[in-house]
Amino acid sequence: MNIPTKSLVVLLFGSLTVMTRATQAADETISVKKSTLVNLVDLLVQRGVINKEEGQGLVSAAEQEAAEAAKVNAVQAKNGKTLSHGEQPAESMPAADVEMPAEMIKGKAGKIKHVGYVPEFVKKEIRDQVRAELNADVLQDVKQDAKTEGWGIPGALPEWVAAIHPSFDMRIRFADDFYGKANEGGVDNVGIDTNGNFFGPYNWLSINRAGNTPQGGLNRQVALNPNEAILNTQKDRLRLRERFRLGFEANIADGLKAGIRFATSNINNPVSNDQTLGNTGQSYQFAIDRAYLQYDFLDARKTNWFSLYAGRIINPFVSTDIVFDPDLSFEGVAGSFRLPFNRGANKLAGYKAPNPTARFGINQGQQTPDALFLTLGVFPLQDIDVSVNDKWLYAGQVGADWLVFNDSRLNLAVSYYEFQNVNARPNPLGSHTYDWTAPQFVQKGNSMVAITDFNTLNGTCDDTVGCLFGLASEFKVFNATAMFDYAGFDPVHVLLTADYARNLGFDKQRIAAEFLNGIVNYTDNKPHTTAYQLRVDVGQPEVRRWGDWSVNMAYRYVQRDAVLDAFTDSIFHLGGTNAKGWVAGVQYGLARNTWLNLRWLSSDAIDGPKYSIDTLNVDLNARF
Repeated sequence: MNIPTKSLVVLLFGSLTVMTRATQAADETISVKKSTLVNLVDLLVQRGVINKEEGQGLVSAAEQEAAEAAKVNAVQAKNGKTLSHGEQPAESMPAADVEMPAEMIKGKAGKIKHVGYVPEFVKKEIRDQVRAELNADVLQDVKQDAKTEGWGIPGALPEWVAAIHPSFDMRIRFADDFYGKANEGGVDNVGIDTNGNFFGPYNWLSINRAGNTPQGGLNRQVALNPNEAILNTQKDRLRLRERFRLGFEANIADGLKAGIRFATSNINNPVSNDQTLGNTGQSYQFAIDRAYLQYDFLDARKTNWFSLYAGRIINPFVSTDIVFDPDLSFEGVAGSFRLPFNRGANKLAGYKAPNPTARFGINQGQQTPDALFLTLGVFPLQDIDVSVNDKWLYAGQVGADWLVFNDSRLNLAVSYYEFQNVNARPNPLGSHTYDWTAPQFVQKGNSMVAITDFNTLNGTCDDTVGCLFGLASEFKVFNATAMFDYAGFDPVHVLLTADYARNLGFDKQRIAAEFLNGIVNYTDNKPHTTAYQLRVDVGQPEVRRWGDWSVNMAYRYVQRDAVLDAFTDSIFHLGGTNAKGWVAGVQYGLARNTWLNLRWLSSDAIDGPKYSIDTLNVDLNARF
């Protein structure tokens, strides 16, 4: 017979009460009640509710109380008064043991009612048992409600305070660049081709700034100021750099939020927020890195069907750094539309998607698992006052994101990026009509042609190569990306990434027909339009606390005109295209939201003059 513990306790107290009431019962009746009490106490001892010593004490106390009650009853009987059932002399009540209001003790006739006695150790046992049986889920719900509803926040604070969410991150970088001893070109080893022309690698931005004047051709620029016109290829460099970013995101209405982020920045460099230390006390540049509105449509089941972005926004595409640098922000409008599947499955209930950009150089996209997605974007690159042909990026991506089993996640994406009006156009004779086609920003690698040469200026440039330069190729980039995040060793994940890009816009015949001098940075006029990267990451998906770790290894191959060199990775080969080599990295958590990122990058030029660069970056990162 399985009698609940609480029932046994109630029976025990009832037996105690009966024994103390038995002032008129015969001795044999008291014996029966006593036997019942002993049996109940034994059962409680067997069930572990009380120990043996406590049980013996309980029986002894009941026997003593019954004996005292019998004596009182005998005195009352001798005086000629018999107590009716339920009555007891007031003086016989253990007042110290009963804490009851008077109205609960007295009956309708004012007679005193008997109240059962509950020992303190039994009360304690009951309290402890109730506490032990509290459901942990209830406690968790209370904690979640407190966090969601902002318990503890003074009610006097304005509503907008709780709607704003700040973010902060800071990085101190130790950057050491090592140049190959056999490198060609450079300030101290300027190369000359068979036609007597200097060859690079050139600093095209510097040349364009100074070259669009008479007698300002490429060769003169190199001869007069090689420190600006020619990139370093010989001298190892050690630099200390830092990046500081402070952002705020505000909930405006259901699904609508606004954000702004400030960052240290070289205003003229879209792919780096780094500030190099050593400005002789001058203040750092501090710019608006992002400013946007974002709308997310969620249904009653919290399924995100689409997101719309406008302003200066995060990269919305699944991508890697061979196409877009991690620091690059997009300007324009974009939308990501999702078609969920497996909505009835329970596997998404406990899945928490990691930060899509937690792994350096990889963007897993602003998606949700178990969904097909389509992302479209229109982004102005440069507003041209003298032309209706502004520079634009039109982008589209389709893909799938799903949990294939457990928490293992597969991302597949196919993208097309068309950059409009970014390629150079030759100026007519004596005209500067197409000077606007010179790029506002380049790194290095893309094939360049002379927009304005000595022929168009009737000899006012006294060199054989032009004064102003632009991109030879159009850029219509096809990109395919696959990422498989295996979670079978949780919390350690293994992420495999493959990325492929090809520029479909390179047209050798068009370039040769439009530009008589051809491509000036000494390639063979053949298409060099392919890029790929293979990478493996092992460790925690996001390093957030002490002891978290992650390691990665990658090989990449980026030909000269595979992607736009202005937007690709700014660290590998010190930025740009026409580079191949290895990347290895280690991340380790030093404290909460503090970690170390060590990366070694070894690269060589694919074609043209020999140009090798090895780079060591040691980053100390902190965030909240």
